[in-house]
Amino acid sequence: MADRRKRHQGSRVLEQQTYGVQLNKTFGQHFLASNKIITEIINKSELKSTDVVLEIGPGAGALTFRMLEVVKKVIAVEIDPRHVAELRKRVQGTPYAKKLEIIVGDVLRVDLPYFDICVANIPYQISSPLVFKLLAVPNAYRSAVLMFQREFAMRLVAAPGDPLYCRLSANTQLLSTVEHLVKVPRSAFRPPPKVESSVIRITPRNPRPAINFVEWDGLTRLCFSRKNKSLGSIFRQKSVAKLLEENYRTWCALNNEPVDPEAGSMKERALAILTESEYEKQRARRLDIDDFIILLTKFNEAGIHFC
Repeated sequence: MADRRKRHQGSRVLEQQTYGVQLNKTFGQHFLASNKIITEIINKSELKSTDVVLEIGPGAGALTFRMLEVVKKVIAVEIDPRHVAELRKRVQGTPYAKKLEIIVGDVLRVDLPYFDICVANIPYQISSPLVFKLLAVPNAYRSAVLMFQREFAMRLVAAPGDPLYCRLSANTQLLSTVEHLVKVPRSAFRPPPKVESSVIRITPRNPRPAINFVEWDGLTRLCFSRKNKSLGSIFRQKSVAKLLEENYRTWCALNNEPVDPEAGSMKERALAILTESEYEKQRARRLDIDDFIILLTKFNEAGIHFC
């Protein structure tokens, strides 16, 4: 019995270590250990010999070293200094030393360098802010092939009418096309996480939509606050009417425009637009990107803003 307990404890220690480095749960570290999945990610990424690849959270480098065999350069952003030291140790004295650049820090706080493609196993707790940081990158990179928790990934690709379709879906699909590539079982990681994962590809739209994203985000935030209610019901709420009035005054102040005392009720103006455009009885969960663009344009033309 004692021997069995010792073996069990020993296996737990080994499971928590990769290349002699204790895993840090604070950083959501679950290292990809399946050669099959790594090969699938490499193939789906369609890497070129001239590519500069951005990798986020390389950990022990299982994916990093496979990419270094193919591409011109890998820029790895790693927050854990222990893994940085291990990566540098592993490339020292090899042909890969000049092809690997490591940025030490939190990817949400560092300035991202130029890259052609991003390939990464993302720490799940930074999924949403990281997606939008990548979509805000000014250089026109080709795509981002990213691994996420399965449910988060499916929200990114969800279409109108899908139960998982939400504000995240609409905001991401405004700025990019998103496709599901690979399902990843828990057994592909060490240690295994509690959830399944998926690999998706995000391809930024180029050129980007000519739209004020702050206004867009404000509109979708409002519409998806109760995505199963009709838009008419949402815009009839007193809190929404108050918000529209405040937004109007804010917009006037920011644009050095006088507040029009004859402007009337923003609520009534909004409801008139919804009725005329036949969106009053529609629900956010069934509206696509074009629907939201039409609505935002009509609202803005009538002096209704979501800043």
